[in-house]
Amino acid sequence: MSTNFLRPPFLLKQPLPSKFNTCCLHSSTTQTPSHKFPRPNLPTNPIPLDLWPRIKDEARAAVHQESILRNYYSASILSHDSMDTALANHISTKLADSTLPVATLHDLFIAVLREDREIMRAVCHDLLAVKERDPACFGYVHCFLNFKGFLACQTHRIGHNLWRNGRKILALLIQNRVSEVFAVDIHPGARIGRGILLDHATGVVIGETAVIGDNVSILHNVTLGGTGKVSGDRHPKIGNGVLIGAGTCVLGNVRIEDGAKIGAGSVVLKQVPARTTAVGNPARLIGGKENPIKLDKIPSFTMDQTSHISDWSNYVI
Repeated sequence: MSTNFLRPPFLLKQPLPSKFNTCCLHSSTTQTPSHKFPRPNLPTNPIPLDLWPRIKDEARAAVHQESILRNYYSASILSHDSMDTALANHISTKLADSTLPVATLHDLFIAVLREDREIMRAVCHDLLAVKERDPACFGYVHCFLNFKGFLACQTHRIGHNLWRNGRKILALLIQNRVSEVFAVDIHPGARIGRGILLDHATGVVIGETAVIGDNVSILHNVTLGGTGKVSGDRHPKIGNGVLIGAGTCVLGNVRIEDGAKIGAGSVVLKQVPARTTAVGNPARLIGGKENPIKLDKIPSFTMDQTSHISDWSNYVI
C-alpha cells in the first residue's frame, strides 16, 4: 500500500464526500459542526450501508450462543432502532452513579449526538478501524459493548462538543467519570480525528491542546502531554496514519508527522518526520538523521511494531 504522506495533516482542506454514507445515523439530516477537523489524506473504507443491522445480527447470534445474555443484549442493542440511541444508552449506563442518573446522562448524550452528526460518522469509522486492525476484535458488537478504548473515545467526542459550546464544567465532569470508569484520561479540549484505535487503552493520557489526525492507532499507557507549567498550546500534534506504541511519552508542542511510527517505551521531545520510525529514550530515528528509513506502508494500519530494529542509530532527535 502506498500513499502520499507529504501534505501537512493540519493544513488539509478536503471537504466531506458529497455522498458520505450516513447509514448508521438515526436520521439522514446533518448539521455542519462548528469545528471542522482536517480530513485525511489516506485511504478510508466506506461505511457499510448495513452497519447497524450487522451489529444487531451479531447481537442475536451472541444471544443464541449465550442465552444468559439475552436481557443484556436486548437492552444494549436489540431494543434500539439506531446506533446513536444505543450508544447514548450504553455509555450513560457505564458512567452513571448515584448523583448522575442514567436518564440524565442519556438525555444529554443523545441531544449532543443528534445535534452534531459528525460525531456519529466518526463513531462508525472508529468501529471499522477497531474491527480491521485489532485481531482481538471478532465483531462490531464486541467492540461497541466491550472495548473501553472505543467507548472512551466516543464519550470524549461528546465532551469535546460540550467544551466547544462553552459547557466546560460539564465536559470536565464527564472527563473525570471516563477516567474513573475506563482508566483513559482525555481532556475535552483535545481534538481527535476519526478512524481511531485506542488498543487496550488503559493509562492513555491526552492533554488539552493535543491534536490527533485521522486513522491513528495508539496503544496503552501512552501520554501526549506537556513539559511542565507552560500554558497555551503545549501538547503534541499527531498526524494522519501514525502508530504510537505502548508506554510512549510524547511531550510538548511537537509534531509527529503523517505516517510516522513511534516504538514502544519511547520518549519523544522533538519533531518526528513523515514516514519515519522513532524509538528509544530519548527517541532516535531509525536510519539516522541524514538518511532515515522511510516507511512505504501506513503504520497505523499494519500495526507493525518490530520492523527495522536492526537499523537502530545513535542519533538523538
